[in-house]
Amino acid sequence: MALRLSWRPDAMDLLTDLFAHHGLIAVALAVLLEQLGAPLPSTPVLLLAGVESATREGFALRAFAMATLAAALANGLWFWAGRRLGRHVLATLCRISISPDSCVRQNEASFARRGVLTLVIAKFVPGLSILAPPLAGALGMSARRFLAWNLLGSALWAGVAVGVGRVFHEQIDTLLRALSSLGSVALGLALGVVAVYLAWRLWRRARVRRELNRFERLGPVDVMALLQQRQDIVLVDVRATSPEMPLESRLPGARHLDLGALSDAALAGWPLAGEFITYCACPNDASAVKAAQWLKQQGRQARVLRGGIEAWTQAGLALENG
Repeated sequence: MALRLSWRPDAMDLLTDLFAHHGLIAVALAVLLEQLGAPLPSTPVLLLAGVESATREGFALRAFAMATLAAALANGLWFWAGRRLGRHVLATLCRISISPDSCVRQNEASFARRGVLTLVIAKFVPGLSILAPPLAGALGMSARRFLAWNLLGSALWAGVAVGVGRVFHEQIDTLLRALSSLGSVALGLALGVVAVYLAWRLWRRARVRRELNRFERLGPVDVMALLQQRQDIVLVDVRATSPEMPLESRLPGARHLDLGALSDAALAGWPLAGEFITYCACPNDASAVKAAQWLKQQGRQARVLRGGIEAWTQAGLALENG
């Protein structure tokens, strides 16, 4: 069964021939660009590779290997960037992403709950795929563990995508033929769906950012002054941590609050009075704001350290071992 890749019948044979001769290059480029951060989904290309494999012996295995290696290469570059640049690269990714500024918080929580298994499931979770490798580097995961678990996750993702295309090649081919018969109408509908999706994500991002910016913040010098004047100030560290990736340092006397397990029990033994000042190491203080909002819901006074632990160190203030 021939693969159909175009909307126009007169161009269909040409594009089919191009994919037949350069399909592996298309797979490698699509996966590499997506994993480097381009907003170009590669899963459809892997599905088409699975469809193509129904008529070409050995093509599925070659496409699987090419996709796995391309993903591993791109992820390795991001891991190196995270190791060298730390959370700066995460802040940059969140600024250029259409995801809300809470993206780092959510992915940190995933590492705290699942550890290295996060790298296995990362490519199946929107938003986690691009952030997991640099986050693993920033959190101090060893290169050997990263390469092994990330390679497993890349292979699983590529195998599933190519395998689904192979198993359902007849249905996918029928769908492509149906879309081809619609011509420009199908293309317009597809572009309309993409435009609506992007508009919704951008609106959501703007709404989340407005909520974050409205929350009251204190600079590092102001927080230090409060600590010197009052005895009821409680510093709250909300960065994700796990036995595999412990926190190396923290603000003096800070308590840790796990955002992945917020409950009444999380505050057991904590002071009932006083003021809580939360901090994190994430874009726009997203994690710290979430924690402060939750503390206020529990009847506590809470504000946020502007700029988190990075601003604290840049102000020349001391840290203690984690």
